[in-house]
Amino acid sequence: MSQLDILFVHPNASQKIYQDLSKDFSAIEPPIWAGMLAAHCQKKGFHADILDCEAWHMDEAQSVARIKEANPKVSCFVVYGQQPSASSQNMEGAVALAEALKVEFPQTRILFVGGHIAALSREVLEKHPCIDMVCQNEGVYTISNLLKTNLRDKLDQVDGLGYRDNGRVVLNRPSPIVPKQDLPEEMPGIAWDKLPMERYRTSLWHSYSNNCERQPFAALYTSLGCPMKCSFCMINIINRRENEYSDGSAVFRYWDPDFIIRDFDYFAKMGIKNVKIADELFVLNPAHFMKLCELIIARGYKFNIWCYSRVDTVKEQYLETLKKAGVNWLALGIESGNTKVRKDVTKGRFEDVDIRSVVKKIRAHDINVIANYIFGLPEDDLTTMQTTLDLALEMNTEEANFYSAMAYPGSPLYGEAKKKGWKLPGRYAGFSQHSWYAQPLPTKYLTAEQVLEFRDKAWMKYHTSPAFLALLKKRFGQTAVDETLRSTQIKLKRKILEQKVTAP
Repeated sequence: MSQLDILFVHPNASQKIYQDLSKDFSAIEPPIWAGMLAAHCQKKGFHADILDCEAWHMDEAQSVARIKEANPKVSCFVVYGQQPSASSQNMEGAVALAEALKVEFPQTRILFVGGHIAALSREVLEKHPCIDMVCQNEGVYTISNLLKTNLRDKLDQVDGLGYRDNGRVVLNRPSPIVPKQDLPEEMPGIAWDKLPMERYRTSLWHSYSNNCERQPFAALYTSLGCPMKCSFCMINIINRRENEYSDGSAVFRYWDPDFIIRDFDYFAKMGIKNVKIADELFVLNPAHFMKLCELIIARGYKFNIWCYSRVDTVKEQYLETLKKAGVNWLALGIESGNTKVRKDVTKGRFEDVDIRSVVKKIRAHDINVIANYIFGLPEDDLTTMQTTLDLALEMNTEEANFYSAMAYPGSPLYGEAKKKGWKLPGRYAGFSQHSWYAQPLPTKYLTAEQVLEFRDKAWMKYHTSPAFLALLKKRFGQTAVDETLRSTQIKLKRKILEQKVTAP
């Protein structure tokens, strides 16, 4: 067999990112982008493979040994995560592994692709000599065009590539993203056969509607991008042309449902019930998501699906079909209980929507709600954050995520933070909501320490609330209660909070 052209590497930084939650409670998701890029390269005639270091629980030494054994011409580090913003936190493990690999296996060319890299292409190359090249956006055309070269000459002809020329960082002109009409040809699915599907597990709460069985599990995209322009989000940075931040690059592309249903056929064949539709907004375009649901229903599949919606895009007329297709969980970005705070970051798109009514209608169709809240948005103070927590406790949804506001590279909020000199994480793990190094933003009225402390206490109060635990027992049984309480026994350690306590 000829030498491997490219190995797509998903590094393992789970312990640094999730602390002790990584052992039993954090999800282990298939690296979707690695799977899509591998499928693209195979379609172009290149020999591609995937190494998922996280799924195999590999440390740096084990990962380096496996990469050396594979002997790829290009070791492509795919730095994404369980949501778009996770790219920055996953740089923690990616850079550490790349540094070790460069020492032990210098002949491989190290290429980085991902949201953080797209946002800060020049900075990544300047800071990390171990990285030979970067993709400035989603990387699809850039990677396959790079593989057509000898990896040394004519790099200036590869659109979207960043590299060094005699120590000088060079960023080529941008590469176009794959247009919607070309998705089936250029991005023909996910290379499932290259992934250890038996090793993936879903989030704890998602399993509650599947008899608390977390495996097997699969995740996929049916669409890419988002038409919204929330200031805290960086999902569209991979669409950018020349601007540093994602604002203004909102592009929404999707595969035809008749194409996507093939993945669900594969899941059914493999006995996979737990499925995450990772689209930033699955419930957006009825011609897309309703058709896919109808195809799933027609096949009689019994999935346990989790997907995302906005409060203002999920309509009552869709709910019956969503439920019949196996959508047991809808994740809603509620963000804040205060209209002024929410309007400031979501550009006023749903400040007048009756959130309580929408949640009630969803649950009336036997669909569980996981509500997402953010503490520490620019207009937040202790009163508005308490209003958000009070709303969460009042609605008592089947799950709730509590985040502290972060200025993720590529988001408009990151640009604002840089201009105003707000303190940003000193290392990549600081962008993780769960790490020791977590460094959220301050608000106009609160310090970062106040925001993080409130977030951690709010999470604990919600997940030990008698009303919430009673709901879990009624909906899912005692096991769900026991597992939730077991997760609350893990106390996250926070550097900025411990420094605050010990400061003179």
